[in-house]
Amino acid sequence: MPQNEKEKEELKDRVLEALEEVIDPELGIDIVNLGLVYGVDIDDENNVVITMTLTFMGCPLSATLSYEVKRALGEIEEVKEVDVNFVWDPPWTKDRMSRYARIALGLSD
Repeated sequence: MPQNEKEKEELKDRVLEALEEVIDPELGIDIVNLGLVYGVDIDDENNVVITMTLTFMGCPLSATLSYEVKRALGEIEEVKEVDVNFVWDPPWTKDRMSRYARIALGLSD
C-alpha cells in the first residue's frame, strides 16, 4: 500500500532515530553521528535499504553492525524487510561526523 510523502518522511525520521541506537563498538558513538549512514531508502512496501560505510575498508565490524541495524529497525512496526548495503565510495572521513561525535571523541577545535 503506497504511502504519501509525509508518511514516508516520518518513517525515515524514525529509522534514523532508531539507527542512533546502533553504536560503533570501536568508537562508542552511534553510526548516525559518526556519519557512517549515507542513505535511507524506503520503498512503497516499507522495505528499507540502509546505505552505509565503515570507518575503514576491511573493518571487521560489518557483520556486527549489519545485525545491529536490522535489530534496531526491527523495533519499528511499519518496517518490513531491512537490507544493509556497505559502500566504500565516498570514503568515510572525520569530516562526516556530527559536532556531537567530534566533541565526544575530543576532536573539536
